[in-house]
Amino acid sequence: MLWYVAVGSAVGGAARFVLASIIQQRAGPSFPMGTLIVNITGSLVLGFLMRLALSTPAISAEVRTLLTTGFCGGYTTFSTFSYETMILVEDGQYARGAAYVLASVVFSLFAVWLGMVGARELMALRAR
Repeated sequence: MLWYVAVGSAVGGAARFVLASIIQQRAGPSFPMGTLIVNITGSLVLGFLMRLALSTPAISAEVRTLLTTGFCGGYTTFSTFSYETMILVEDGQYARGAAYVLASVVFSLFAVWLGMVGARELMALRAR
């Protein structure tokens, strides 16, 4: 199982780096938009995969581990989120820091719910 986590983490980390870099270059340095988008999309993917994987025997424990603990764990960036929040606070940008925390938590929770709904609907379509 360790190799599944390692491979998934490597791919997820590389995906995070590429996507966050592209978004941040386009958004500019004043707000950590790259990390915010990665956290939201990672939450969406994790919610979808967990609902799907735990509701059907079609996904083995190894593949589930590779995709969730591995890929999603390497892709999502809440440690970076925490660091960037503290940098905003240390720079005296309290409103930006608060907006970043609020947006990250609210939209990530919404994205997990949306992923779960999407997986439920996909399973319902497949059951027909």
